[in-house]
Amino acid sequence: MDYSPSCKDKKRSVDHSMLLCCRIWISESRNHSSLQAIEGAAKQDPESVIVNKFEDRAYNRVRYTIVSYVVHDSTGNAIYSPLHQTVIAMAEAAYGAINFELHSGAHPRLGVVDDILFHPLRRASLDEAAWLAKAVALDIGSRFQVPIFLYGAAHPTGKAPDTIRRELGFYRPNFNGIQWAGRTMPEILPEKPDEGPTIVPRARGITLIGAGPWFAMYNIPIMSTDVSAARRIARMVSARGGGLPTVQSLGLVHGEDSTEIACMLLQPNQIGADRVQNRVEMLAAEEGFDVEQGYFTDYSPEMITEKYMKLISAAKD
Repeated sequence: MDYSPSCKDKKRSVDHSMLLCCRIWISESRNHSSLQAIEGAAKQDPESVIVNKFEDRAYNRVRYTIVSYVVHDSTGNAIYSPLHQTVIAMAEAAYGAINFELHSGAHPRLGVVDDILFHPLRRASLDEAAWLAKAVALDIGSRFQVPIFLYGAAHPTGKAPDTIRRELGFYRPNFNGIQWAGRTMPEILPEKPDEGPTIVPRARGITLIGAGPWFAMYNIPIMSTDVSAARRIARMVSARGGGLPTVQSLGLVHGEDSTEIACMLLQPNQIGADRVQNRVEMLAAEEGFDVEQGYFTDYSPEMITEKYMKLISAAKD
């Protein structure tokens, strides 16, 4: 995204009172050189800051949480954020380092750059997060010839990401009934993507890009290798299965001696981790399994903002 000299002036005087957060999931966590290339690309602009990184070798998946500011014109319209070019640079590095046909892991995925999600922080709005999501989608779709499906506030009808994933076969493992390996979708898509081509590039796959309110990610280990039981528990925990409202969950293999209930808490202030933990423990006990204490995979929005401010301040000193 190019910006004018007047925008550069505003960029220099920005007070970081309006922040956007991007969470980007990439299908790799076992190849250190690939992650180094992606992180090197992220650090090209010091005004976009990686505030958290969560990687899981069993899932072969990494998630970066990146924050920067947004600049507006005199009428209040968002016109620039350093996040735009940072995310594009990370995607370019990921596509250059990872071949989706050779990827495998215990977590579902649709592409090398699997998901990009923008959230507003501080005084920024959901409209601004959606604006940036759509701008990034246009660039990634056209520059890298990757099909892009928009969701949440970035989609014209607010389409949910899990709806798109079901349509694309995201949740169906294709290796031994418990793993995802290589491509899982047809080469020609049955539905036209929002950006990019209809033909899926074999080495890159598909990318989902969205904008939405903050949600928490909370994973609970179960000391059993019975993935069918883990899936039953996940189904009874999730809102879709008649469990807890505003909770989405998956039962997945996680290492050689355990499974895991991977949860999204869409409204963590209403249905929090304690309630999810108690529900999983009760259901697992009925199956005869022990459960470990769950863990969050990211900071809260308040902690993310605080860490960003500290890092950006230290960089200026």
